[in-house]
Amino acid sequence: MLTRLADVILRWPRLVLGAALALAVLGGAAGPVLFDRLTVGGFDHAGGESARAAAALRETFGQSAPNLVVLVTDPRGVDDPAVTAAGTELTRRLAAEPGVSSVVSYWTSGNAPQMRASSGQRALVLATIDGSETQVDRRVTELAPRYRDAAGLDVQVGGYAVLQHEMTEQAQEDATFGESIVFPVTLVVLVLVFGSAVAASLPLLVALATVLLGMGTIWLLTTMTTLSVFSVNIVTLLGLGLAIDYSLLMVNRYREELHAGDGRDNAIRRMLGSAGRTIVYSAATVAVALACLAWFPILAIRSMAYAGVATAVLSAAASLIILPAILVVLGPRVERGRLFGYRGLLGDAGQSSGFWHRLASMVMRRPLPVALAVTAFFLLLGTPALGMNLALPDERVMGEESVARDVAATVRAEFDTGEQNALQIVLPAAPDRAAVAEYAGRLSGLPGAARVDTVTGSYQSGAQVVPAGAAHQGFAAGGAVYLQVVPRSEAADDGADLVRAVRATPEPGPILVGGLAATGIDTNAALAERLPAALATLTVAMIILLFLLTGSVLLPVLALVLSVLSLTATFGALVWIFQDGHLAGLFGDFTVTGTISSTLPIMLFALSFGLAMDYQVFLLSRIREEYELTGSNTAAVAQGLERVGGIVTAAAVLISIVFLAFVFSDITFAKAFGIGLPLAVLMDATLVRGALLPATMRLGGRLTWWAPGPLRRLHASIGLRESSAPRAEPVGAGAPTSPVS
Repeated sequence: MLTRLADVILRWPRLVLGAALALAVLGGAAGPVLFDRLTVGGFDHAGGESARAAAALRETFGQSAPNLVVLVTDPRGVDDPAVTAAGTELTRRLAAEPGVSSVVSYWTSGNAPQMRASSGQRALVLATIDGSETQVDRRVTELAPRYRDAAGLDVQVGGYAVLQHEMTEQAQEDATFGESIVFPVTLVVLVLVFGSAVAASLPLLVALATVLLGMGTIWLLTTMTTLSVFSVNIVTLLGLGLAIDYSLLMVNRYREELHAGDGRDNAIRRMLGSAGRTIVYSAATVAVALACLAWFPILAIRSMAYAGVATAVLSAAASLIILPAILVVLGPRVERGRLFGYRGLLGDAGQSSGFWHRLASMVMRRPLPVALAVTAFFLLLGTPALGMNLALPDERVMGEESVARDVAATVRAEFDTGEQNALQIVLPAAPDRAAVAEYAGRLSGLPGAARVDTVTGSYQSGAQVVPAGAAHQGFAAGGAVYLQVVPRSEAADDGADLVRAVRATPEPGPILVGGLAATGIDTNAALAERLPAALATLTVAMIILLFLLTGSVLLPVLALVLSVLSLTATFGALVWIFQDGHLAGLFGDFTVTGTISSTLPIMLFALSFGLAMDYQVFLLSRIREEYELTGSNTAAVAQGLERVGGIVTAAAVLISIVFLAFVFSDITFAKAFGIGLPLAVLMDATLVRGALLPATMRLGGRLTWWAPGPLRRLHASIGLRESSAPRAEPVGAGAPTSPVS
């Protein structure tokens, strides 16, 4: 197949480039309108009990949890007659806005003390913007500017709706900023790697085409399914990283074939037949790793699956089609732009006794001590991961300039209220009022409950404190009843404990428990429920792919174990830094919450694992090739590592540069990606590839390549094997001067 592709490209290179350019332009045209088709949020379980409770509240009672918090400040005091009049008018205006419901304020709730700050100079207005997350985002964009400094008051608009909007805007800014710094920095590194300005520019051209095509693909996917705005970051950064990695491998192999004496056409054929087939398997491993995320019923995670698979395929396609067409047009001019005769970091990497060969040989002389030392190091780094505490992200993930964060911090510090974090308990088929009253009394006696409101009145500490009145009538509708449980504390752990206590309390009938804390518990439960299936799928798929690559039964298992080991160390480092707060000042002074975002470990694992296996394919493909030539396990490992060690290291550094752009984000879990991904990739490309893999393969010896007879015959018929044009006899050429892939 790749040979036929080479023939097509060699015959019509300009036609191929013209078609690719047209598609890239179409994809780029989708970019400006793409964000309007994507949804914000999507980090919770839309099918969980809490989501069903929220749906029942909207459909039956016309109620929703407050997602807009208006903080009013005035030095005259919130009880001053002028401030009271202005605050009441502000509340009336907000309640009259289309799409806004459940508006309540200090001044319209009978001067409720929980909505007045301890200083007496601040008061709250709580409201709900109705609609989907995307509709809420658009509406809050219109409303927030109109209510700042309203009626002469100092007004800040915050709440969950504003937080979601700020996170979306920040994600867009991060993507733009990342691209602006990644391209020039990567170009400099590529010039150092290749030593030629022309060769260095090719991976960036392919990366740009990949990103543009990815934007168009995401636009098409939005016509078939709902995608999170987070998918744009995946296309941008993963597309840049993979396209650069694959192009690095291809350009290096093409230059090697030219140096070995091949003409342009034969060099293209051999490049596609060798490096090209490696890229096909590499892209397959990344795609499979990310496709397993589709198991999880969380929109942001599934969006990463869809966008990640599309990006892996497009990166490979651009590298296999666009790049060869450019090389055909350029021919030997790919070596132009050499600076002062500089040959690049890979210029002499093809020697049989270079750095990587010497390193592998040294490791294989003492394989057991090396394997034990590196494994112990990884396990030590991974120890903090045992204390990982997962929670949904809140306003504290944002930087200090966030209005939503500022409002929430003020409410937490100065108000004795948990109104915006209240639990809603829906009884779809309500029993008689006496049973509801008895149930409300039991709930109000729970340790974490401050107050319970329902159709029969308000309750505290197991007793009714306010009889049923006009304010309580809205808690019943169409034979259903709901109760609102206001927590004593806004702490995430306390809210989770209250949800568990509510669900453990005997109820008078079927119930649905909703609220932010319940959403967090349901999301974590959904992740834990689907995790075994996702891991099983990933394991089986990777073993099959790596078996087809190596023909070994043991090597795929070894590769999986080593990759998981390095990721364990990465998770330990993340917990130590972001959950426990060590080195916070070094990465932008983020707020330490004592938790890790629930979706972060799974998303980071899939992406890091896919990239780790990507490099496994680079290396194992070459080692297998050397083993077939020599029959010596030790020689194959040393020579294979020498041939691609420089490529893997350069690729790891380049993709780390791409993802390090996340470190500059004002969103804490984005920073965690910016640290976690480069850490995982670099550890995998150095300690695993340079030390642990050679050591364990030396310990395994020829057994490493073992497979039972039926599987050997299966691999012989369908396994991955190099298929390319025969190399022309080199004229005056010695050993290759660049690593063979």
